Amino acid sequence: MPDLIQQRCAMVSRYRSIGYLKSDSVTEALLTVPRENFMDPSLHEFAYTDTPTPIPGDGRQTISAPYMYPLVYEALHLKKGDIFLEVGAGSGYGAALAQELVGTEGHVVTIEINRTTYEFAKANLKRAEYCNVTLLLGDGCLGYPNKAPFNAISITAASPYFPPPLINQLKIPGRMVAPIGKTNIYKQDLVILENHLEGRVSQRVLMRVSYVPLIGEYGLTPR
Repeated sequence: MPDLIQQRCAMVSRYRSIGYLKSDSVTEALLTVPRENFMDPSLHEFAYTDTPTPIPGDGRQTISAPYMYPLVYEALHLKKGDIFLEVGAGSGYGAALAQELVGTEGHVVTIEINRTTYEFAKANLKRAEYCNVTLLLGDGCLGYPNKAPFNAISITAASPYFPPPLINQLKIPGRMVAPIGKTNIYKQDLVILENHLEGRVSQRVLMRVSYVPLIGEYGLTPR
């Protein structure tokens, strides 16, 4: 079996060839951050397969399939100096990738509602030395006014709509991506919402996805 570094490089090459990866910045982030460091050691063999894998929580939490990260971050156009909010910290892998993209001059805030998952992400980020990430335990649907407005926001669980507090905390111009779905929580549209300079707001579907439900005041599952 190829070692994990070889598997990571092969994954990145695969994603570039099929169009999931377009920018040098997202490519470099995926090459830099070892996904296995954000997974249970017993699951390392699945680190670079195109499937989600379980993480500690209430039994539903997963680290998303690795191809979801370039799809989301390419759409958000994260750049050095950006202030980024992630709703649903999960394993901490997404925050680590985002920190690579915004750099030391930017900042990442990630909020996790499940305490067990929060502790898992906290340990992973600390071990990987991502010190410029603000990790919070709480309802990510409410955002984090202390660091708003955000250049970009990513919601990592299925929501019936874009939570109003997050829309209010999105910069102009700014971009937010979320799996949006009301009827079937395992079939959603991955939607990008954009605030434009002239005051216009647009939404566009990127693809069909399958995410666990968002928990919180504005989620599919009440807290």
